[in-house]
Amino acid sequence: LINSSIITVICLEVQLHKPMYLFICNLSIVDIFYTSVTVPKLLHMLLSGNHIVSYAQCYTQLYFFFTVATAEEILLFVMAYDRYVAICDPLHYHQILSRRNCTLITIGIWAVSFINSLMFVTLALHMSSCHSNVVHQFYCDVKSLTKTTCTSSLMFFVLAGVEIFVLAFIPMLCTVISYINIFSVLLKMKSKESRKKAFSTCSSHVIVVSIYYGSCLIGYLTPSYSDMLDFSINVVFATITPMVNPIIYSLQNSNVKTALLEQIYFQKGWNLKTKGE
Repeated sequence: LINSSIITVICLEVQLHKPMYLFICNLSIVDIFYTSVTVPKLLHMLLSGNHIVSYAQCYTQLYFFFTVATAEEILLFVMAYDRYVAICDPLHYHQILSRRNCTLITIGIWAVSFINSLMFVTLALHMSSCHSNVVHQFYCDVKSLTKTTCTSSLMFFVLAGVEIFVLAFIPMLCTVISYINIFSVLLKMKSKESRKKAFSTCSSHVIVVSIYYGSCLIGYLTPSYSDMLDFSINVVFATITPMVNPIIYSLQNSNVKTALLEQIYFQKGWNLKTKGE
């Protein structure tokens, strides 16, 4: 509901038609897809008591989950770069992040996500399951699926390693470098108000990035000590992170909050007028 409201407000408010809010809008879309891919099937299993998932359902869920996970990894880096340009190179901001460039970046994020996920799942389909047909997770997760396989594809693990390096490690490293430069510029600012405003925007993004990459790296790079630990980490990664993203990032943004309140007051005023008539 919150993510849908944010997307609607950003689309309706002309003053929010800026690169930062375009990326916030995309983040809200990603968060909606994140929970839509996993939660409905989980609720169905809990309510019906039927925990069986077909191979088609499992790999379809894996495909779309990897798509949104890849999109969020790239998007968080792009948002960090947006803040870097806005604070460290403000004179060239509108030239670097023009409407055309932002549109191409957005298309590129989703194109790379869908293609990467397609290659990953295609290779995963070539691994046959024989150890067990039980996935110890609340959705079809690649780490849990590999525990059920008896024949592994070298190409699959090579692609997984390349993906982690290119789409997770490099964006995370670039994000860290961006914020080192950002904070070095912020500390040199003489205006306390400007520094406070910039810190507020950046701190929200840092929290989101820390929660996302922290849970992601712990979940996928650490050895499996117990199924319950893996389950708990994935709950944070797949459901809690998309839930807190709009609260931490969007609702702390004064412009988004103001636009949301204006839309609420406008709708209430419109309803009262209609009722009086």
